[in-house]
Amino acid sequence: MDATSTDGRVERGNQTRRLVLRRTADLASVEGLGGLTIGRLATELSLSKSGVFALFGSKEELQLATIRAARRIFVDHVIEPAMRAGEGLARLRRMCESWLVYSHDRVFPGGCFFVMVGTEFGNRPGAVHDAIAAARHEWVGFVEENVTAAVRAGELRGDTDVPQLAYELLALTEGANGDSLLTGDMSVYGKARRAVELRIGQVTPD
Repeated sequence: MDATSTDGRVERGNQTRRLVLRRTADLASVEGLGGLTIGRLATELSLSKSGVFALFGSKEELQLATIRAARRIFVDHVIEPAMRAGEGLARLRRMCESWLVYSHDRVFPGGCFFVMVGTEFGNRPGAVHDAIAAARHEWVGFVEENVTAAVRAGELRGDTDVPQLAYELLALTEGANGDSLLTGDMSVYGKARRAVELRIGQVTPD
C-alpha cells in the first residue's frame, strides 16, 4: 500500500472520529455521558458498529474522548475569546461574557457540557470522573488567574478574596445556564451580566 492510500485512510478515520465526537458531545450535554453507546452512534450516523468500536475500543474511552473533544470546543468558544482581551479586568470581563454567550447560543444543545456531566459524575469515582474534575480544576484556575491579574494591576482592590470572587462569578454565570434550561427564560443571561458587573464593582477601587 502506498503512502497516498495510507494517508487517505488515516484522514477518513480522523474525519469519522471528529464526526462521532461532535455527536457524542452534543448528546452528552443533554442526556449525559452514561447514555452513550457505540451501537446507538453507529445507527444515528449510518456507520458500522465495528468501525465505531475500532475508533474507541470501549465505552469508557468513548466517554473520555468526548470530554477531550468538548474541552477543545470550550477553549475555542470561551478561553480563546478571553485571551484576545488585554490582561487583567478586561480579560476577566471578556471571560464571563464569552461563557454567557457560549451557554446562551447553545454551542452544546444542552447548555454547558461540563455543568451537565459534572453533575452526572459528581459521585462516581473513576477515570471519567477524574477527567471531568481535571477540566473543572483547569477552568477554575483560569478564572482565579484572571482575578489575580486584575488585583495585581490595581484594577481590583488589593484585599480581594480571589478564590471567593472566582467562585461567585462562576456561580452567577452557571446559574443562568441552569435557569434558562429549566424555564426557557433567556432573559436570565441579561440578569447574570448585570450581577457580574455589580459584583466586580464591589471590589473595584474607588
